[in-house]
Amino acid sequence: MLATHAGHAVGDRTLERISDARRRSDDLFGLVRADSIYERPIAERHRIIFYLGHLEAFDWNLLHENVFGLKSFEPELDRLFAFGIDPVGGGLPTDQPKEWPALEVVLDYARRIRAALDAKLSDAKLSDGSGDPTRGGFSLHTFLNVAIEHRLMHVETLAYMLHQLPLNRKIRQSDPPTLVTPSINVSHDMVSIPAGVATLGLVRNGGRFGWDNEFEAHTSRVSGFEMDRYMVTNRQYTDFMDAGGYETRPLWSDDDWEWKTSRGVSHPAFWKKAGGSWLYRGMFEEIAFEENPAVLAWPVYVSHAEAAAYARWAGKDLPTEEEWQRAAYGRAEGSERPCLSEYPWGAGEPGTNFGNFDFEHWHPMPVNAFPAGRSAFGVEGMLGNGWEWTSTVFAPFAGFEPFPFYRGYSADFFDGKHFVMKGGSSRTAACMLRSTFRNWFQAHYQYVYAGFRCVQR
Repeated sequence: MLATHAGHAVGDRTLERISDARRRSDDLFGLVRADSIYERPIAERHRIIFYLGHLEAFDWNLLHENVFGLKSFEPELDRLFAFGIDPVGGGLPTDQPKEWPALEVVLDYARRIRAALDAKLSDAKLSDGSGDPTRGGFSLHTFLNVAIEHRLMHVETLAYMLHQLPLNRKIRQSDPPTLVTPSINVSHDMVSIPAGVATLGLVRNGGRFGWDNEFEAHTSRVSGFEMDRYMVTNRQYTDFMDAGGYETRPLWSDDDWEWKTSRGVSHPAFWKKAGGSWLYRGMFEEIAFEENPAVLAWPVYVSHAEAAAYARWAGKDLPTEEEWQRAAYGRAEGSERPCLSEYPWGAGEPGTNFGNFDFEHWHPMPVNAFPAGRSAFGVEGMLGNGWEWTSTVFAPFAGFEPFPFYRGYSADFFDGKHFVMKGGSSRTAACMLRSTFRNWFQAHYQYVYAGFRCVQR
């Protein structure tokens, strides 16, 4: 729908990243049929047309006046497309398609923003270092990282939103998923994680980009525990369902039980029952479990409430954020890897042999498909293939300071209702696989590419 290239020096890594992020978001909007751009695939989210304007409005509102000294040419649209968070107060949006601007108006608005910002970016002295401070002590490099990662986050959230769009409203732009894999038989066991330390967060002014909730760095002592080697699979989750897990009251907290019963939730949102058999609702097709056994080895995607109920049924728990970090980056003698420069598998940069991430697939892969990505303790698949729920309520670290230019990014969600997720999914950009990145969602949100693994203490 839009030009995807910044049109500047190809050798500048920052401009390349901007161009790549734009291309990815444009490609996603290209999946939607023209007559469906005003649809709302998930009741809790905005209509698709909003996000088409929001990604450009965010960049504009972040950069145009305070960084580049540009004047707004459409202030009403700047405000309309400013914020893309979930509705507050538990309510659902009630707007109608006719209340939104015409598609041509939104596309023209987006093109004008890109042209104006690109003209300034072509003149800026960009580097991959911290650069000179621009506003409030923050560098242009920081602002551009905020813009890039914000867009890439929406590339992922848009993907799972479009996942819920009916198949006949999408245009296939990829081949069907490859379901045949070398090994789909998963031997489920637990790995012993000895006591040791886990460092969470970034050092402020340490020269590394991070969002406000990633600061300040601190180290915790973690007691020994056992963790599932693999994420819980669709096959394991069918056992929970066959055992009556959704009907067993003691497995659910009061809030989770009320949500489940009032909404009639009886299975994962990515599953569909047809003719007595389960189908996986893929991005471009529905895949029968019985005909494609590899799907049973994929991680199950569920809400935090469903994950917690399964863990209770299994006689286990969800890990804390510190336990997950210890399992991913710890060493047997109690220390940890230099996790700011390494990954669970070590120092190799993220690649297709280490996990399912960075837009490599539209779908999950078997949980045992990436043995090269195992941690020092032998826990596999901790980056990619699905975010992993923890039992940790999303809250600020000591020393938290909100970004003055985006005060609500994290602080609006320190409400005791959101839970930390770690790891990443197949649609998570490689830059957000860093060890300090924190994701979060409400306990009853079923639509994220998020699974879980359990622990015993």
